[in-house]
Amino acid sequence: MFKFTPILLAILYGLVMFRFSVWRTQRELDARSSELADPRLKALTDRLAAALDLPRIKVHIYEIDPVNGLAAPDGRIFITRGFYRKFQNGEVTGEELTSVIAHELGHVALGHTRRRMIDFSGQNALRTALALVLSRFIPGVGVWIANALTSLLAARLSRGDEYEADEYAAALLTKAGIGTQAQKSLFEKLEALTEARAGAMPAWLMSHPKTQERIAAIEKLEARWG
Repeated sequence: MFKFTPILLAILYGLVMFRFSVWRTQRELDARSSELADPRLKALTDRLAAALDLPRIKVHIYEIDPVNGLAAPDGRIFITRGFYRKFQNGEVTGEELTSVIAHELGHVALGHTRRRMIDFSGQNALRTALALVLSRFIPGVGVWIANALTSLLAARLSRGDEYEADEYAAALLTKAGIGTQAQKSLFEKLEALTEARAGAMPAWLMSHPKTQERIAAIEKLEARWG
């Protein structure tokens, strides 16, 4: 029984972390967000809503500066203040920002958001269990190996979700009559917008696929649909 104790403790830790992560995320978003009210963007999101046979799509502004979009575990869609500011300054078009909203809708529709919370907790539990077990055989190095393995797993899962959400967004944007060009042009801008400096980091270590790979995947969809 003793040798199973680290695994049982890790599972319990994962469950606790999952509930805490959901609570903390929702509390943070509730405290620092408000509904987006922009007639230019509403005209575009109304086209998405019509394509989905929904009365409307509610979007919220999350009051932080980094450029990002996100979907909450409860299904709400958020655009950061920094991203919205790029739109107000003319650095991002309405169609490009709408493609981000479509992408986040994809995460919700495909169940990625809630699963990511579970995955995050599970990865923490796995990291804890691996570190405890490996440290018995290779003290000091075991923790490093556990961290590296779980980080690789997290990146792989995240990239798969991003491709799926891209495909959902491409289909939705096409059905709404907006098209995928804005989606692709935004990808070209993202590194500069987010001030990312990925450099020579291998794609399999990145949580998001490389820009050209995302664009190529959408162009394959266009060719198939066309």
